[in-house]
Amino acid sequence: MDYQLLGGTGLNVSRLSFGASALGSVFRTIDEDEGIRAVHAALDAGINYIDVAPAYGGTVAETVLGKALKGIPRDSYFLSTKAGKYTSPGDYGADELNYSESRIRAGLQESMDRLGVDYFDIVHLHDFEYQHFSKTESAFAEGFPTLVKLKEEGVIGAVSAGIYPMDLWHRVVKEAPVDAILLHNHYCLSDTRGLELVAGCKERNIGVINASPFASGLLTGGPIADWHPAGEEERKVFAKAAVFCEQQGTSIAKIAFQFSCHDSPFPTTMFSSSRTSSVARNLAWYDEPLDQEVLTGVLEILKPVIDKQWDYDAGIDNLKDS
Repeated sequence: MDYQLLGGTGLNVSRLSFGASALGSVFRTIDEDEGIRAVHAALDAGINYIDVAPAYGGTVAETVLGKALKGIPRDSYFLSTKAGKYTSPGDYGADELNYSESRIRAGLQESMDRLGVDYFDIVHLHDFEYQHFSKTESAFAEGFPTLVKLKEEGVIGAVSAGIYPMDLWHRVVKEAPVDAILLHNHYCLSDTRGLELVAGCKERNIGVINASPFASGLLTGGPIADWHPAGEEERKVFAKAAVFCEQQGTSIAKIAFQFSCHDSPFPTTMFSSSRTSSVARNLAWYDEPLDQEVLTGVLEILKPVIDKQWDYDAGIDNLKDS
């Protein structure tokens, strides 16, 4: 495994990192023991950075990850979680967005208790564009200053953010006191708008974590989650691209993963998994060359959905109404 400094955080992170959202059954129901083994497989392979959030599965992901990390020396891995967005178990879509100092402090203590740690290397202010941007200003006015205080107190090591809209990302990179950012769905086969942030992040020495190489399930070739806002015609485009890859003797998941990892301008690419088999598969893909001819064909098919701005709020609203 190769390693690279994550901006000005001082963290020398593995080029592949482990996202624990899958441990919360966000994409499919998991076997807890197998999820724990997946975490151990990632660590054994040299992956040294793990990210989670209290909102993933309504605290389930943090709980499972805490079991996986029990007994593992804390100085052998870097750990991040998120603050400001909270979900009760089994109540997906009914999120509490609260970026007040009291809630963030309480939430991080709850996360520490579930994970069995007393320190986070990074904390990301989470999804403050949700609920139609109603909490965005609160995130800037109180959320970020709270994380800065926690950093000064030594409770966390670095301040970060994890959101989706590109226009808001530009504001974060310009205005927020961040040491890193967790960029999801913006450097993958179907969306490379994350490149717009490279210059600004370099100027401020902000480390970029590139997450969601499979575009939140759109680029796996498998069923797309009900909560995803992609419509029927858009899903057909992704299905067509998947069939094309199969006809070439490969998979769209492999092409997507390699595209996000190979020649990436970002220090680390984060994937999520709850199975040891998929951890091993991704590690093998990382070491293999990307088929440029298949890549060209896939990008041609995906043209109708390239750089599409997904309305995740609408997707969640539709799920709650169904």
